[in-house]
Amino acid sequence: MPKYDFPQDLRDAQVALHETRAACEEYAKTLPWSAEPLPGWESDKQLHSNYISSKPDSSGYIEDQAAEVTRFRARLLELSTTVSTHPFWDSVEAGDLVGARMALKHAHEPAEA
Repeated sequence: MPKYDFPQDLRDAQVALHETRAACEEYAKTLPWSAEPLPGWESDKQLHSNYISSKPDSSGYIEDQAAEVTRFRARLLELSTTVSTHPFWDSVEAGDLVGARMALKHAHEPAEA
């Protein structure tokens, strides 16, 4: 795989994007299953299985939770825009662009020996 000389600000934005996405996913695990208050439900038994899916009643998000989700989404949009529109990409040949973008996602990892 070719090596790319990614600018530090692009590398930093990619790492921040990765960390923010992970933090958002962890935060989402603490939230009710629905942003709005909704009654719970239970489905019919699945064919060839004893599994019955269900959800408890959802109280919906409180104001602080909704604000935090909005904050995460805005930050994720900002970072993904920064990464995807960075001027560095203009210096990469069209045929190498996908490979370069994939390499950026792993640029923060230690080099293999």
